[in-house]
Amino acid sequence: MSERTNKLPIYAVIFTVIFKLLFLLTHHIQEDAFITWRVAQNLMDYGVIGFNGDTKISASTTHLYVFVSYLFNIIFGKECFIEPLLIFNSILFTIGSLLLSHLLFKNPWHKAIFIFLFGILPPSIKISILGMEYGILFFLEMALLYYGLKKEKKWALIVLPILILFTRIDTVIFLGIVFLVDVFWNKKIRWSYIAGGVLGVSIALAFNWFYFGEWVNNTIVAKKLLYDKNFTFSQDVEYFITNYGNFWGMLKLPGNFNPFTIIVLIFELVCFIFLIRQKEKRNYFLWMIFLFGWAKQLIFLSQKSLFDWYYWVPQILLFVPVLVFVLEQKVKRNIWLFLLIIIYILPMTIFQTIHSIATGNGEWNYRRSIGTSLNFYEKDKSQWILLEPAGYVPYFSGLKTIDEVGLVDKQIQNEIKKDKKNYWINTVKNRKPKYLLSYNDLFKGKDAEYYKTHYRLLEEFRIKDHLKSENTILEKIYRLKPSGTDYNLYVRIK
Repeated sequence: MSERTNKLPIYAVIFTVIFKLLFLLTHHIQEDAFITWRVAQNLMDYGVIGFNGDTKISASTTHLYVFVSYLFNIIFGKECFIEPLLIFNSILFTIGSLLLSHLLFKNPWHKAIFIFLFGILPPSIKISILGMEYGILFFLEMALLYYGLKKEKKWALIVLPILILFTRIDTVIFLGIVFLVDVFWNKKIRWSYIAGGVLGVSIALAFNWFYFGEWVNNTIVAKKLLYDKNFTFSQDVEYFITNYGNFWGMLKLPGNFNPFTIIVLIFELVCFIFLIRQKEKRNYFLWMIFLFGWAKQLIFLSQKSLFDWYYWVPQILLFVPVLVFVLEQKVKRNIWLFLLIIIYILPMTIFQTIHSIATGNGEWNYRRSIGTSLNFYEKDKSQWILLEPAGYVPYFSGLKTIDEVGLVDKQIQNEIKKDKKNYWINTVKNRKPKYLLSYNDLFKGKDAEYYKTHYRLLEEFRIKDHLKSENTILEKIYRLKPSGTDYNLYVRIK
């Protein structure tokens, strides 16, 4: 095989990264990314990992990504770091897919096609471009499988679990599944891997305890406190039926029944069973990624975790057997590949493109405008705003922030514990934030008189005002899938 053929996977990485960079034009960036970036900038400005001045708080779910974002802010500046960081995330994710291809294929052509098709699936695009920590995380996890288990490098078995757990503590699920499959497959224990896992958990927990005075991230505590619900068995079943389609199918459709997801799920299972019946070394890694995909989805769904980014990595890993199955067909492979691209890959990419354009408009053009408007209006950045969510508006306004969930401000959690039903109005009365940003009309309802007495409506923000464009196609997309929520902004008068 020629040297040029052997380099095909590298060429595929470069081409895939360049292709996905087109999505930067959509400005589709996840709200929570701006929480992490504000924490990073708070570290720059105050020398403290926090969100509001010199108050320490683990407002971001990821510590490692905070430090990476901090470095990019230092290197490129606050005004210019976002695009380089998104490109960096995309490169890391695609290198991770290169490492995964080395675990699954021998043929360079198969590797190259896999890298591109895998890289343009909706979750892959979101991991790469939306600004979250999953690009780094996916790279680290695939590096662990490749260097730690395939190449059997002891340094990888020790160092990479530490970095993985310092990125997200819930990666114990991934590390645990990998450990169990490795033990059952090889009938031995890798003590270096045990050491890496123990060190990873110890360092993550110790950092939280000695820096923040808590064992787990505040984000986990806050979400559990506000979203905690007691369900009966029948309610659990109904909840699952309502939400499963958002996670396994890569495609969010309205309604409780999503047959498309069921078809994809069954095909993934059939392909996986077909592949593991063959005696191939790569089955070792297929078991790992497939079991992890199922375990992560079921555990998080059972905990009522509806944030879709939790499911991005499991979604794409569960689809891996389909790509392997199609690429390794010896009879009519081109027909199989053509059908896969036409029936699934291409429609999914088109769907993600439309989704990113629409959501980018609703987030970047609309929600960001609320923050920039406040930034222009209020020059005193020591003033407080109460709102939800804590991403775009706090980042672009620069104001101190109380969010409804308590991700970036712990004091509101005490109000939730005391009186969950009335915690919002109690926070307003006790802390008197200068600004309130609400989905609702606060001048209507049981507390209307208090709001009318102490606040005035400063501005109404309406998503319908942002569904226009000089480009006819863009306007049709904005109206086809409007993204955003109407807000009312209030300012305190006394």
